Amino acid sequence: MSTRNGRNGAAGSPAVLDEVSKAIIEELQQDGRRSYAAIGKVVGLSEAAVRQRVQRLIDSGVMQVVAVTDPLELGFARQAMIGIKVRGELEPVADALAQIAEVDYVVITAGAYDLLVEVVCESDEALLHVLSSKIRTLENVVSTETFMYLELRKQTYSWGVR
Repeated sequence: MSTRNGRNGAAGSPAVLDEVSKAIIEELQQDGRRSYAAIGKVVGLSEAAVRQRVQRLIDSGVMQVVAVTDPLELGFARQAMIGIKVRGELEPVADALAQIAEVDYVVITAGAYDLLVEVVCESDEALLHVLSSKIRTLENVVSTETFMYLELRKQTYSWGVR
């Protein structure tokens, strides 16, 4: 089983980070393009030491440094969250959903839906194809409900560190 951050297996205990690693993460959450030299000045390390720390944080699965795009600006006119009810084990269905190219987010949940999946599609027709041919045809998918996004009001990735 693979998780969103690329680690395998179930969620374990949280990583234990020292104050310097936490400060590095906070700097990158503010600006993922901030130079290692600039971060080093803030946290009191050399550029090389920051580079090594960042690599260890990435290798351990604690963080990723990625470019976050606006799907609308890239020609993807339709975003939606899909609630899915499943019969039987959830993990195999979640793993199959994670393999669908249009799916960018999969979570196993407690509540009205067993899984929540976010999809990004070029059009309503493409969304219909994903629903009809890729999601609803998966073994043990019982039902789906689609929540189409009309406008994104907030999206943030800077929740800090503990």
